[in-house]
Amino acid sequence: MTANVTAVTKLSYLCPVARILAIDYGTKRTGVAATDPLQISVNGLDTQATDDVLPFLKQYCSDEEVEKIVVGEPRYPDGTPSKIHHLVVGFVRSLQKEFPAIEIVMHDERFSSKAAERLILQAVPRQKKRRNKALVDKMSAILILQDYLNHYHY
Repeated sequence: MTANVTAVTKLSYLCPVARILAIDYGTKRTGVAATDPLQISVNGLDTQATDDVLPFLKQYCSDEEVEKIVVGEPRYPDGTPSKIHHLVVGFVRSLQKEFPAIEIVMHDERFSSKAAERLILQAVPRQKKRRNKALVDKMSAILILQDYLNHYHY
């Protein structure tokens, strides 16, 4: 038994064991995605009403070890901040205040919603499910996190 504990302890020094979360912030709904503890795969967690996101994250972070939260930074195709950029910045400040031990970063989310809609169109056979905006928000969070991981060579 001691050998197994030692092996796991050594492994935790070599590999990440905390999750990275991604958030696709919206005025009505917010999509949330997370990596597995080894930061290999990305999965959609949920879509929450934006007013309920902080309590959801508090609960999640108390249940799981989280090392970083990536928040999609809304920009227009030309790179200028979108009309809800100031709301996202305010949300990021709330996260920094609520989770001082967790690194909070913003990552360009241009085209994530359109890419999510295209993926859902290809993958979801039923038209009624394709219209589900909560699914688009969750998929957008997945794409933001996957792009972040790819960009920083995780």
